[in-house]
Amino acid sequence: MSAHCQLTGAKPGFGNNISHSHRRTSRRFDPNIQRKRYWLPSEGRHVRLTLSARAIKTVDAIGIEAAVARSRARGGKV
Repeated sequence: MSAHCQLTGAKPGFGNNISHSHRRTSRRFDPNIQRKRYWLPSEGRHVRLTLSARAIKTVDAIGIEAAVARSRARGGKV
């Protein structure tokens, strides 16, 4: 599963691990991505979205119809 949110567009960030001796090695900061299934009443079907935890809270606030519209406006396939 790719670490990419369909609603907010959250992607991994990159940085360094810094050891006690101050040596730096690459690391990756992944967003908290979850797969969630919602009922979409306008289309009469379920949709499965790959969302970050923050985006799940956004869907709870604005509703699934508005969230799917936003995702499609970003060019996402739902």
